[in-house]
Parts: sequence; structure tokens; C-alpha cells
Amino acid sequence: MRARGASRYAALAAAAALALGAGGCGGGSSSGGSGNAGSGPPPEKTRVRVVEGLSKGGQFDAQAIYKELGPGVVTVVSQYSGGSILGGSGAALGSGFVLDGKGYIATNAHVVLGDPPKLAQPKAVYIRFSDGNRVQAQIVGTDIFSDVALLKVDPTGLTLTPLKLGTTHGLIVGSPVAAIGSPFGEEQSLSVGVVSGLHRSIDSLTNFKIEDAIQTDAAINHGNSGGPLLDAGGKVIGINSQIQSTGGGGEGVGFAVSVDTVRRSLAQLRSKHSAAYAYLGVTSEDLFPQLAKRLGLPVGHGALVAKVEPGGPAKAAGISAGSSKITFQGASGVPSNGDVIVAIDGHPVTQSNDVGEFILPQRPGDHVQIELVRGTSRRTVTVTLGTRPRKPSSSPTP
Repeated sequence: MRARGASRYAALAAAAALALGAGGCGGGSSSGGSGNAGSGPPPEKTRVRVVEGLSKGGQFDAQAIYKELGPGVVTVVSQYSGGSILGGSGAALGSGFVLDGKGYIATNAHVVLGDPPKLAQPKAVYIRFSDGNRVQAQIVGTDIFSDVALLKVDPTGLTLTPLKLGTTHGLIVGSPVAAIGSPFGEEQSLSVGVVSGLHRSIDSLTNFKIEDAIQTDAAINHGNSGGPLLDAGGKVIGINSQIQSTGGGGEGVGFAVSVDTVRRSLAQLRSKHSAAYAYLGVTSEDLFPQLAKRLGLPVGHGALVAKVEPGGPAKAAGISAGSSKITFQGASGVPSNGDVIVAIDGHPVTQSNDVGEFILPQRPGDHVQIELVRGTSRRTVTVTLGTRPRKPSSSPTP
């Protein structure tokens, strides 16, 4: 749990947009883009830079990553009603990165929507590239469940450096990483570090958690939101999204939405302009050996069902949190006679986070086999998954 006063999101609001300089991002800027004043019309063709071979030798070369891929990282400025892209309470600043030569750009949803619970649609979104080009972007879609947004600019006349999406397969704690973005409006900033943790559960813009997030000690600050977390080969392994802090600054505990989650989200945003997620309708807690012994359970690990949503898929399948609660090791309200989820579709569940991770790849309407333990009995139920309800979070800063 984050300490009081923690800063959950790393997007920079209000006056940080001043970092774009007196020229601003707009002033009549259109999605077609424009060059610097007095430089003549921009070229008519899009130039796409393809970067290869950064992982030669298997060495981590932060200088090469920054030199070759830095141009693919952009600054995203969201303008809201009553504000100016030059600053003020109506503007917010974050980061993003180019996906392809067609002008698609990935960022965080909260960079363009702001923090919950309001989640306001911006009046306009502008993109600033490392070469000084400033163009207006369209919002293709936003995914508040995974905190991902897909933007698009007219690529005509722009030089684009697409970043490639990687994978978390084989990623281990201690793997070197690089983050590029616009912390506090300081554009094209590089920070390096390592993967500090895997399979973290972090806040989304809703009451649901984002599972399988990556923790890193690479400096993540306000304005880094939406920028890429890169591995040694220069592949995107996550979108920098949140920091955990007692003072509002980066303290070596940053979080990125996993690229596996990002890839699924972007695919839906490209095709449907929105994202839908499978829904089980349970809240669970970790079951560990000492608690299992206290409850008289034949298993030592699993997800102890703490709450079942009324009218949800789990309720319809007969999954229960039970009716009795106990106090154990100082924690009150521990369910004592309900179900424990021990497997989903044959995959062992050893902790509560596993439930979200195994449900995430599913789609609404899919059927899953959930193995349960209640008391000394074991059973398997078939659950038809529903669609997650859209519930913006009411607590933007826990």
C-alpha cells in the first residue's frame, strides 16, 4: 500500500507544459504538422528510421539505445477547456513513443484523460518530436483498465523512429533497463536501472488492478508517464506509468505496465477504439501455510475468496466467500469457511494476483475451469466470464 501523500501517476500537470518553450505546441498547428517558422514547407514524404542490431554482443549500451531510439520518444501535451498549451491549470504533459510509420503513438491513458475520477476528454492533444516538429494528434482510443492510450498523427513530412514491442518472457529481476521521457518537462531525458520486481499489481484508472506490472529503480518522475521502458536490445518491455513516493518525487520505485498487457490493449484500440476485459467478479487474498493450518485446509497456497460480486459470473457459478470471518496475525475479517481458488484452466494459483493474471488473457464470454477447495472438499466449476464494468477509481492518490 502506498504511503499517504504518495504520487500514483507520473504525468506532469499544469505549468510543466511551459517546458515546451514560448513557441508552444499549437498556435494553429494541425495534424499535418509544420516545421520551424521561416524554414519553408515541410517535405511531403514520411521518413521512417528502422533501427536494428542494438543487442549485438548481448551488452547493455545505454548510449546506443538513447542515440538510436531517443528520436522515437515524444512529448505529449493535453489541452483541456479553459487552459493553454503554453501552461496553466488546463494543460498536462507526459511522454509517448512511436509505434510505426503510419503515425501511431502509444502513451498512458491518464496522460490524455487526467487522473480519476474525472477522466476528462481533452480539448486537443499535441505531440512534440525530438527534432522540434509539433503536430496535433487524434485519440484513437483509451483503455482505462490497463492505462494505455493510442494516438495518431498525420505522418506526412515527419521523420519517425518506430520502437519495437518486446516481451517479458525471460525477463528477470536484475535485468538492465532504460527509460526515456520528459520528466518535469525535461524532454529526451534518459535514466537507467534494473528490473526491481516482476508480477506487481498496480492501480489502474478504475477499481480494478493492473496485473503483471514491472517494478524498476530507473528514475521515473512526473512527465515520464507514457514513455517506454526498454531492455538491453532496445525493445519496449513496458510503458512507464506510476511512481511510489512519500514526497511526490522519484524514489527508485517506479512501475511500468507490462508490454504483454500493452500489446493486447493496443490491438483492441486499433480495431475497436476501446478495450473490453473478461470479468470473474471476485476479490481474493493470499492463502499461506500458517493461515491454511489455522483454517484446517488441505492446501497451503491459493487465492482465498474474500468477496463475490452480486450478479457476477463467479456468483452464478456458486463460488462463495463464506459467512464466517476470523482475526489472524492481527488481520481482522479473514474469510474462514469460503472457497479457495487453487487452479484456473489447470494452471496452479498460489497467490491472489494469479487470478487476475490468468483471467487477463481471456475474453468476455469465454469459459474457464476453476478448481476450488472448501474445507476438506475439492471441486471444479465452469465459469462463463462476463465483461468488466467501467468503474472509474474514486481514489486517485491512495
